[in-house]
Formats: sequence, C-alpha cells, structure tokens
Amino acid sequence: MKITLEKLQELKNNFSKDRANRVAQNAATTNGIFKASLHYDNNKTNLNEFNISLKKTKVADQKKSGRCWMFAALNVMRYKLMENYNLDDFKLSKNYTLFFDKLERANYFLNTILNTMDEEVNGRLLSHLMSTDLLSDGGQWDMLKNIINKYGLVPEYAMVESHNSSNTALLDEYLQKLLRNDAMELRTAHKNGKSSSELEKMVEAYVEEIFKVLCISLGTPPEKFDFECRDKDNKFISYKNISPQEFLKDHVKMNLDDYVSLINSPTKDKPFYKSYTVKYLGNVLEGNPVTYINLPIEELKKAVLNQLKDKEPVWFGCDVTQFLDRDNGRMDLTSVRVDDLFGIDFKMDKATRLDAHESLMTHAMVFMGLNYDEKENKIDRYKVENSWGEDAGCKGFYVMSDEWFDEYLYQVLINKKHLSKDILKALDEKPIELEPWDPMGSLAKFS
Repeated sequence: MKITLEKLQELKNNFSKDRANRVAQNAATTNGIFKASLHYDNNKTNLNEFNISLKKTKVADQKKSGRCWMFAALNVMRYKLMENYNLDDFKLSKNYTLFFDKLERANYFLNTILNTMDEEVNGRLLSHLMSTDLLSDGGQWDMLKNIINKYGLVPEYAMVESHNSSNTALLDEYLQKLLRNDAMELRTAHKNGKSSSELEKMVEAYVEEIFKVLCISLGTPPEKFDFECRDKDNKFISYKNISPQEFLKDHVKMNLDDYVSLINSPTKDKPFYKSYTVKYLGNVLEGNPVTYINLPIEELKKAVLNQLKDKEPVWFGCDVTQFLDRDNGRMDLTSVRVDDLFGIDFKMDKATRLDAHESLMTHAMVFMGLNYDEKENKIDRYKVENSWGEDAGCKGFYVMSDEWFDEYLYQVLINKKHLSKDILKALDEKPIELEPWDPMGSLAKFS
C-alpha cells in the first residue's frame, strides 16, 4: 500500500472523530506513554505481604553498571553467610568479581579469535563476537560460578567499589577498543604466517595489558584479608589473613556446583526436559560451559516454591522492562495498560516473542518470598529483591504477579536437591548447542 495524501487525510479524520483517541492523545503527550498507561486501581491493594517470606536484607545498588547478575548472585550468597554467623547485614565485593570476569572474558575472547581465524571478518559470527556485547557487564549464572570457584570471594571492605566499577561505560569502551584492535592484529599475523606459538605469545601480551587497565581502573585484588564483623548479639567475629578461596569454602560455605539453571523457552526448537548450551558464551577457558535445562513454566514455579520453603533465596533472570511500574514496585500485566491507551492488542505469546526478538532475558534479581495458597496449590505473587537501590520500587523490593512470571521470567537457579531425577537426567546427556545469537544466550545487564 502507498501512503498517498488522500490516505493520510483519511487516517487523520478517522483518528480525530474518535473521542477516546483525543483523550489518550492529551494524556500521552502531557504525561508520557508510561504514566498515561498506568492502571490506577491496580495500586490500591496491599500486595506487599507474603505468607512465605525470608528476612529482608539491605538492598544493594548496582548504580550505573550492568552487574545485576553479580549483585543478585552475591545477594544469595551473602544471605548464606549472614545465616552462618547470625549477622544483620554483610556485603560481598562486586568489584572483585567484576575484575576477574573482565580479565577472564578478555582472555576467552582472544582465544575465541584464535579459533575462528578462517571466519569472514564481516560474517555473522565475527560480527556477533565484535559487537557491542564484547566484554559488556552482563552475564549468566554459570559465568559467575566459574569466577567464584576459581578466585573465591572477598568482603566489600577488602576490595571496595571504585568510580569505574559503579560507572562502567567508559571502562567498557576502552577495553572494547583494545580487544577489537588485538583481534585484528591476531588475524593479520595469522594471514602473514605467524605460528600458533607466536600467536599465543601475542595473546599473553594482550592479557597483560588488560590486567594493567583493570588494576588502574578497579584496584588490585587482594590475596589475603581479615574477615571481621559483629553478629546480632554484638559478638566480635575475627579470622585473620585468609584467602578469598578460604573465605568461600570455610565461611560462605555454599557449593555452587549444587545448583543448576532452569529455563523456560517454549519455542519449537527447544524441547522440554533437555539440556542446552550456547556456542562461544563463557568467560573462564577451563571453566564449565553455560548450561540450562529447559522446562515447562510450572516446573520452575514448583522449584522456586520448594527452595523458598527451604529458606533459601532464588536467583532468577527475566525481561524486566515489560509492564514494569518502577516507581511503585510492580511487575504485573495489569499495571501498565498500553493496550488500553492505544486501543491495540499486543497479542504475541511467549514463544512468538522469543522468535521475533521482542523479548529475552535482560535482568537478574532474587526471589525472597511468595504468597502461596496451599489448598488451591496456587502462587499469586512473588517478593523480589532488586539491585537498583532503596529509592526504586518499595524500598528496593518489587511485587511480581504470577501472570508476569508466566510471560517474562526465563531462568531460575535451583539447588539440585529440589529437582526430580527425571529433570536432572537431562544433565547426563550432551547439551544441545544453541547459536551465539539465540535469545537464550542473552546476558543479564539492565541497570
């Protein structure tokens, strides 16, 4: 169809004669689409109470960084530490894990370049590897597991936040410049006949440069530190001169290998009860690959319920901006009624949204509770701890409806003890490899 001047006039006339269109236009142009779409009645009821609820912790703030996946995971791990030592609060260093993720991911990228020398520089794979996601802040659970299993953890006071860990954009920009230049130099050297050992020496030199940039920007990671704090009874706790690995093993006491990522991707190309991995997605060369088990959404709900009943928080990944009322702390399909504002039905189902690249995982948070009707065997809402500080949502916490969970939750991290043998047997099979650009390879990085 051509949009002729006559057709344009017809469109204007049809729009103007509808009173609802004029009201919606005034509301949206004055207040913005989001505020004009807020559903007033949805915020009347008190949804901030839950019959299964873990104790509240102080909400963290990732600031201007895409480290939500780290914050969410370390919030789960600090909860374990606080339980171990009867603490009111404790903070683990996200700057420490950021440092080693950047270092390892740079090395992983450079080694990937060595293994893709015959790929066309303008082909889809190299274009993907060199994209804006190169060394971004975002990540997946298994990537953080690799970092923590290798390097351990430290308290926040042992490696405090720096300006650049809280504001990562410029650091990311210069690391990307370095790595893209390094990649092109490696490819040129390969074409000029350099041997494998010569190329590997080039990579060693590049990694040393990355290490220097990270030390200057984030600080140098500690090798030893003192673990000291006071518990709720004011008892002083002190362990001197311990390593990050000792802190993880002897004090946090959380075996990360006990946990598995469950996803819900109801697309035709991903049968349920199978395991999946994503090509070229990782950080530690010798670490475990990113691995998921794809399950129906009800299996994810059951697993979340069982883990929260066991008094353990649940790390999860979702498409956070969909129907999000950030100020009031609501993640609910009825909170933001853009369909009512425009009079248009946005009617894609979850599988179609994934296939159309309309939705994917963008953010990671933590479930700290839920409201469960045992008689009906039904969950109606979830208590969510975010990492956007206490000024967002309800003092940093959000309420997610069960319907929102169905449509926009993609991943949960569950202890294997809460899963059946039928589910876990998927891990005994070789994972199905997904392409690097598959939606299930997306990185949680929203801030």
